[in-house]
Amino acid sequence: MPLKWVLQWQPSAGTTVNTQILNEVTQCVESINGVKEGRWKATLTYYKPILRDQSHAPELPRDFLGISLPEQPNKYYFIIRGQRIVLEADSSIQTIMEKLQSYKSRVAIYFEGFQYQLGDFQLRVGKVTPTHSDNLRGIIMEVEYLPLSSIDKSRQVMEEFVDIWQEAISKRSLPGHFMHMEPNFVEYGLSDHYSSQHTAVQYATVMAQLIATQSVQAARN
Repeated sequence: MPLKWVLQWQPSAGTTVNTQILNEVTQCVESINGVKEGRWKATLTYYKPILRDQSHAPELPRDFLGISLPEQPNKYYFIIRGQRIVLEADSSIQTIMEKLQSYKSRVAIYFEGFQYQLGDFQLRVGKVTPTHSDNLRGIIMEVEYLPLSSIDKSRQVMEEFVDIWQEAISKRSLPGHFMHMEPNFVEYGLSDHYSSQHTAVQYATVMAQLIATQSVQAARN
């Protein structure tokens, strides 16, 4: 499967994300000849254990993430960041979990926006919002390089593309920039050959960073 980087918008100090920045970023993709291909949406859910017996608390993960990805509609991915575990399951696992009543969904986050084709690259730019709310929490971008699935072999071309992209963004004088934080995939037992599990781990990393950034901003305010 093609290699993908998931980047997040890092606002400049003292600023926050807003829909105007999202609109400008979207226009920027179109200005560098990105061809719009339609909408896309991924969903990330935080789960926490339903403890009937508190003595079992230390044995259970305090919380973990579940992720559904548009390119794998029949799969569901679980990430336990504390133990560096990522699992792929059938999408029906969500129904099974509801029936088992072992974990409950604490909060769900949507990543949604538009998909563009740009030569050998596919870009997805979207907003990060909680379910049942239009409150913008962040801006995210997926950059997918279609010819390669090796993380190492594609690194240089990805870096060069992101540099060109950052330059296009900087011309609009927006208060911030896109940031790429590559997780240590080896810690999760993942190989150099890219898979949807790599994407799930990247989303978990981005979400942790978003929460950390917003906590810092809240503390400053």
